Amino acid sequence: MHHDAAKAPAGEAAPAGRGGSRATKAFWRRVREPLAQSRIVKNVIVGLLAQFVRLVRLTNRTVEGSAKVAGGAYAHLEPGIIALWHGQHLLTPAYYPKGRPLVAMVSRSADAELNALMLERFGIEAVRGSGGRDSTRHLDKGGAKALIALKKSLTAGKNVAMIADIPHGTPRDAGLGIVLLARLSGRPIMPAAIATSRRKVLEKSWDKTTINLPFGRCAIVLGTPVQVPANADDAEMERKRQELTASLNAATAEAYRLVDGPK
Repeated sequence: MHHDAAKAPAGEAAPAGRGGSRATKAFWRRVREPLAQSRIVKNVIVGLLAQFVRLVRLTNRTVEGSAKVAGGAYAHLEPGIIALWHGQHLLTPAYYPKGRPLVAMVSRSADAELNALMLERFGIEAVRGSGGRDSTRHLDKGGAKALIALKKSLTAGKNVAMIADIPHGTPRDAGLGIVLLARLSGRPIMPAAIATSRRKVLEKSWDKTTINLPFGRCAIVLGTPVQVPANADDAEMERKRQELTASLNAATAEAYRLVDGPK
């Protein structure tokens, strides 16, 4: 940096170069953590996100062929376990019927706290944990507690929602955690997908996270429900996991077909 300054013509400032970039990054590292821990900042961010999601719902007309969320195909199955894919679930709070209790599992990561606060804005209760394990015998303590809490919610007559695939695992391939909850509770898994015609896919994200955009068309598709017997052994659990994967993928594909078809 000193050499650059020496070579700069008289009367001109030396270029910031990499030194300026390093200073900017150092400053950001110092302020990032306090900002992330600030309740005020979190509430501002969540407030803006909630308003954006409401705008997306308000400005996307529902296409013909979409499922009726309130009193629709799943009404007779409630309380049930709503299954969603990672990266495809962001609009769910805005479309879930008001006045119908819902408890959603949210991971225990620091970033997921924003998701929990977002759910609260829509009157949805959040349970922290991770239920997407690939082995029902190796749930960590937090995941086991979360599944117990969700089972109690189902017993109390509330619907629950879970992301079916495992964080940073194979996207759109269900884990066994949600299947275990269905076995323990005796309640059906209800696959659901929401898609919009205008969207931004984050291609570099592991799950191809989709940001839904305003002023387009929307489709809601409910997949074939999956019921897991209380006496299901390991082989049956794996079959049900595959059945859920197929049902949720079919619902997702149909939702995109509906919004991307003829206007």
